[in-house]
Amino acid sequence: MSDAPTDAPLGFDWPALMRVAYQGLGLSPEAFWRMTPGEFLILLGPESGAGPLRRDAFDALLARFPDSTNAAPQAETQNAALQADTRNEDGHDRDG
Repeated sequence: MSDAPTDAPLGFDWPALMRVAYQGLGLSPEAFWRMTPGEFLILLGPESGAGPLRRDAFDALLARFPDSTNAAPQAETQNAALQADTRNEDGHDRDG
């Protein structure tokens, strides 16, 4: 017997996905089933949640809330080295 909760969803909610595809996006069943999950997500549009934490925002949080008072100077040195490694030659982050 399984210890998993009985109300846990199992797999995809296919009826909901098909409703979104057919009614919301106006896709034909053939177009829906030929799509990859990535293509379908692109059609759904940008996520409504917050984006990933960027390096400069992380560094600002680290400076404001260091792990300990002794860690702040070491963290600044480490952050400077990491920041140099994550920037392109034009000064922009490599990840975007």
